Amino acid sequence: MLKNALAAAVALALLASAHAAPATRAAPAPSTWTPDNGNGTFTNPIFYDEFSDPDLIRVGEWFYLTGTTMHSMPGLPVLRSKDLVNWEFLSYAAERLDFGPAFRLEDGKDIYGQGIWAPSLRYRNGTFYIFSNVNGRGTQVYSATDPRGPWKHHEMKRGLHDLSVLFDDDGRTWVVWDHQDMHLAQLNDDLTDIVPGTEKILFAKDAGMGEGAHFYKIDGKYYIISANYMGGFRTPAARADRVDGPYEVNQTISQDEDFGALPANGFGGGRKNFSINMANPTAKHRATLHQGGIVLTPAGEWWGFSMMDSNSVGRLLGISPVTWKDGWPWFGLPGNLTRTPRTWTKPKTATPQPVRVPFERSDDFAGATLKPIWEWNHAPVGGKWSLTERPGFLRLHTLPATSFWDARNTLTQRAIGPQSTPTVSLDVAGLQVGDVAGLGLQNLPYAALGVERTADGLRLALVDQNRGTTVHAALDLKLGAAQRVWLRADCSFFTEQARFSYSTDGRHFVPVGEPFTMVYQTITFQGIRYGLFGYNTAQREGGWVDVDAVDVAQPYPRGLMRPIPYGRAVQFTSFKRDDGLHGDSAGLARGVPTSFKVRDMGLGRAALGVGSRWLSVDGAGKVELRAGRPAAAQSFQWIETPTGELALLSLATHRYLRIDPATGTITADSPGPVPDGSDGVRLVWRTAGN
Repeated sequence: MLKNALAAAVALALLASAHAAPATRAAPAPSTWTPDNGNGTFTNPIFYDEFSDPDLIRVGEWFYLTGTTMHSMPGLPVLRSKDLVNWEFLSYAAERLDFGPAFRLEDGKDIYGQGIWAPSLRYRNGTFYIFSNVNGRGTQVYSATDPRGPWKHHEMKRGLHDLSVLFDDDGRTWVVWDHQDMHLAQLNDDLTDIVPGTEKILFAKDAGMGEGAHFYKIDGKYYIISANYMGGFRTPAARADRVDGPYEVNQTISQDEDFGALPANGFGGGRKNFSINMANPTAKHRATLHQGGIVLTPAGEWWGFSMMDSNSVGRLLGISPVTWKDGWPWFGLPGNLTRTPRTWTKPKTATPQPVRVPFERSDDFAGATLKPIWEWNHAPVGGKWSLTERPGFLRLHTLPATSFWDARNTLTQRAIGPQSTPTVSLDVAGLQVGDVAGLGLQNLPYAALGVERTADGLRLALVDQNRGTTVHAALDLKLGAAQRVWLRADCSFFTEQARFSYSTDGRHFVPVGEPFTMVYQTITFQGIRYGLFGYNTAQREGGWVDVDAVDVAQPYPRGLMRPIPYGRAVQFTSFKRDDGLHGDSAGLARGVPTSFKVRDMGLGRAALGVGSRWLSVDGAGKVELRAGRPAAAQSFQWIETPTGELALLSLATHRYLRIDPATGTITADSPGPVPDGSDGVRLVWRTAGN
């Protein structure tokens, strides 16, 4: 099913030596991804795990956030923050979604890629509301006076695709929904249906609007922000003086921002007959920031939020400074509208906010309840899992299934990028003949490394759905009351490759099978999830597996893989070239890289000097060496691309320094790095003499 080998050009673009997944890991990493750089700046994404279809509001000094959870349960996580960067988990609004056998993986049915999606989060008169689509059902409405819950639930009389609700200041409630033409209607007071006679189509199909609406009233005007994937992902907006229009459309307020991320593998076909097309290393801006909205901070700053399809790790959330111009809320900075800096200053707050992450990913299952990071694949079967039957362990009883895909009571968490390694410790003594249990990468295609009990004993089985293969390996465990095995998956979302291994002592790991190729697709509409599973292939209830612990190690949990080399002499080489920035008494040119001193300008910014002169940018983007005390014209935001190369954002132009590959001209006029590095923006730095 797999077309072509991994493109060699992509592998070269990854700085493979820096990003290679280790075969073993001496100790678990204590940290997880945080966007807060600790110096007054943040680096996108806000979470390096999937947070798709985000909706975000502010109530008082707090921001609140929710997003799509599809078939995973519980669903609709509710998070809060004071600075849009550091978030804490509060609750799940939808504890369980169950409208029949498909929601429970029964009778050969499922809701992969369905369930809860595209929520609209709103607040009015002391009550929080979340409106969410469910395929084949009416729109679900969840409400609570405390965002920690409990949440009440009711179903509307009709389903509204990709809806957004507006509580108007005259007491009326409006809703927009659907794709391209978009419908508008008034909702009744109990939020169960639209008011008869109020439904109206707002746009022509070719007006430029998309889906995933976010509906606002700002300074007396009505705004609808949407996402359009026709001709490339972008964010259109519309505005009107009246709620029912007519609306003026701006076809893009955000476009082409992928931070220079590498192109993703492509998926073709359906559930059973599919192919993975390896990423084209010369592709540009295939999947960019698109679906989201805007929010006003207590300090009077406007910020945008949106998601980006980010390879097989899933859809990631980014925030963007907003520049109002000509009455439109452009994502980006003056001089570089529609583009979002990957690293920028944090939103202003009355008091500094501590670094905080919403989830703990590693788990020893010592608590009385599951940590919020965990979600079940479909609605779980009560009584067939436990944290109390063997305290300190998660016990999964095996239920009949044909594969990892339809195994019930699979416990999952979202994969975390840009690279991570889940390791699970299992006691498999409770498995019966026909049982298989272990660690899986849930998606389409999936891969799962399990321990099987056969009539002849225990063995390992690695299922690769993409290849259509199962690789078996002998498993020599000492007989006794406990039979321990450790299973591991090294996942690189740079290369979209995962490598499985196992250990019988928790220290020495042995690879199993070939690397697994990961991909994002729109059948499950999710990125990779780590899954703990146990099922029985003999179509009966079997024994159980006891999960002792899960460790999720991350080698790159910060926005900078290397700290800014303040006070050091540094050389800058163009990506995939031998030459770079050359400065001497004759001026600045492309040539043999020379040393530049790096001065700290605060807020993650640097000035680059040669002797008494500094790299300087004028308003037109011209770059030269100038003498004098460095200031804004000599300041660059130090930004890394997702794969670790350097991009220097000029504070004078809000555009990136680049060395034209054809002419060698050095300017600060690039809107942002392209994925294949062909624009001369990416630089590789090293300290002088190294």
